[in-house]
Amino acid sequence: MAEEKRENRKGPRRRRPAFEMRISTKYAPRKVAEGQPLSCISDTSLKHDQLLELYRYLKLTRLVEERIVNLYRQTKVVGGVYRSLGQEATAVGSAYALRPDDFITPIIRDLGAVFVKGIRPREIFAQYMAKAWGPSGGKDLNVHFGYMEKGFLGPISHLGDMIPVMTGILLGARMQKKDIVGLAYIGDGGASTGAFYEGMNFAAVQRLPLIVIVESNHYAYSTPTSMQTAVRNLAEKAAAFGIPGYIVDGNDVIACYEVTSQAIKHARAGHGTVLIEAKTYRRKGHAEHDDQRYVPEGEIEYWEKQNDPIDRFERFLVDQKVATKEKLDAITADVMREINEDSDWAESSPMPEPETAVYGVFDNSIVPPAFRPKVLES
Repeated sequence: MAEEKRENRKGPRRRRPAFEMRISTKYAPRKVAEGQPLSCISDTSLKHDQLLELYRYLKLTRLVEERIVNLYRQTKVVGGVYRSLGQEATAVGSAYALRPDDFITPIIRDLGAVFVKGIRPREIFAQYMAKAWGPSGGKDLNVHFGYMEKGFLGPISHLGDMIPVMTGILLGARMQKKDIVGLAYIGDGGASTGAFYEGMNFAAVQRLPLIVIVESNHYAYSTPTSMQTAVRNLAEKAAAFGIPGYIVDGNDVIACYEVTSQAIKHARAGHGTVLIEAKTYRRKGHAEHDDQRYVPEGEIEYWEKQNDPIDRFERFLVDQKVATKEKLDAITADVMREINEDSDWAESSPMPEPETAVYGVFDNSIVPPAFRPKVLES
């Protein structure tokens, strides 16, 4: 009887609200009238100078990658080359929505996001060529490096593993009372890994300000998306964590910016994690050595002619009278000048001395460099 009275005084136990599938398709790909070319959404908060800055980042990304391929074919690049051809808008548009103190963790096809965070082309060239003046001093390749002071976490190759890492960064930031948001990228194949689910679940439960963008580009290496996941839209996976999901046209740079801005407001206000699926397409293989024989005939050509993100944005800028064709050509020429200067700088950089390989692997103020034992030198 006494226990019953106590229970009545406390009132009924609070229950979690019933789950409701929350997937926004406001920024999802839209069909256009037959014969009409694709453009970009016009409902945006971006000013004209910001739109032109976005265009510069898009051109910088594509032209830097073209130069890297050229260097690769001259055998000046060490290791593989992973291009974002056809999906540059996803990385550029989403990263542009962040504040300078926010964090990103890209994957190998997110060079555009790296540029938005302030990394220079010369650093990318030197990194790909494993030069001493590169960010990692020749210890690693492509985008496997980081700048903590610029909010750029160096990615690792294990698919999905950077999502738990980003949750740790955000949990630490909360403990330090820092108001930052984390943006983590993953491919459609990576969204089927255990690390993805573990990291997303922890972030959702803790209501961490994490934005995860799944770049749904049709293939997980050579496996079609439909053969490695049962859901039709990867945004539906948000239901497993009780968080909002968004679908965005990944080839519309403005839509990518706007959907990420909306997700950031949600996360920064304390409402927790968001999952965004960017529907896009990569027109190159997993890496430059991949001959794409698994792709149906005509598919790549269709995306190149009908849905190229830079062509779409150029059409938008001219149609909306944001810029003339001459203005866009001038921006491209300025980008090429920077690429030529930075490529020459990186090529003139020396190769690292062998002894430098033992430094910077561990904290050398605690662990001394591990040189080859004298007894083995002979």
